[in-house]
Amino acid sequence: MKSAEVQFEKITPKTFPKGPDSLASGHRACQGCGEVLALRLLMKALGRDFMAVSATGCMEVCTSPFPQSAWEMPWLHVAFENAAAVAGGVDAGNVILRRKGKLPDKRIPVVAIGGDGATADIGIQALSGALERYHENFIYICLDNEAYMNTGIQRSSQTPFGASTTTSPAGSHSKGQSTWKKNMPAIAVAHNIPYVATGSPAFHLDLMNKIRRAAAIPGPAYLHIYAPCPTGWRMKAELSVESSRLAVNSRIFPLYEVIDGQYILNKKVDQPIPLVEYLKPQGRFRHLMSEDIAKIEERVNHEYEYIVKLSESFVEPLF
Repeated sequence: MKSAEVQFEKITPKTFPKGPDSLASGHRACQGCGEVLALRLLMKALGRDFMAVSATGCMEVCTSPFPQSAWEMPWLHVAFENAAAVAGGVDAGNVILRRKGKLPDKRIPVVAIGGDGATADIGIQALSGALERYHENFIYICLDNEAYMNTGIQRSSQTPFGASTTTSPAGSHSKGQSTWKKNMPAIAVAHNIPYVATGSPAFHLDLMNKIRRAAAIPGPAYLHIYAPCPTGWRMKAELSVESSRLAVNSRIFPLYEVIDGQYILNKKVDQPIPLVEYLKPQGRFRHLMSEDIAKIEERVNHEYEYIVKLSESFVEPLF
């Protein structure tokens, strides 16, 4: 069966999961944290019958200050760089335990969770190695808040062009971050894995159904999730969801899936809002001039139209 034909129970407004999710309240995330919001939506979609491997980062620090833990299911904290490799190992262990009759004979989703630093920088070697092992069943989730927020708002390879951070500060001779975001979803697609997707907490049903599809498809899957950080982005805490919505509607963060190499655009934005509406509430962009914003907007539209072209052309899977 092709991955696109895999059946899973879709979430609708009428079937939205009730009751608590697997992350207890009382965690120590900042007010308005879009990262923990996205995480809770993903966990609510999966229920309680899954295992998680969490790289060092904001979510690990906020949810597991010794001797406490907000995780109400099997959870393993690992190093910054090896969440994907450990997730593959957990899945292999589950396979062996099922053969020995020590676990029920059903697939238990294994989810690896990392921020943009743990994914695109420090952990990309382990992630690449894990994605090429097609027999392993795990979901890798990148919660992308576009910098190393836990250790002081340092730039990462996911920090957008022009953003000011503590290690790419804006000044009289600097526009802030001088490089463009590394395209991690495209890198994941290049591994020929069965499922890659982007998601946003502002579009919660889209995000939750993507994690359910990822859990149902055999083999490794990669989800890149937009995760606003009001603290690091220098914006009001109550704007986290609105920022997530503006990111999609300005085209700076398109929502799409790639199933067996075929791109599917989940929300087409034919008339995007001006990019300045997305940038203006965030203090990390306040130094940008109109010509800088025009340069970024041109790049954003070019990348978006490329995704549209990919979604409009059928590509036969290589394997």
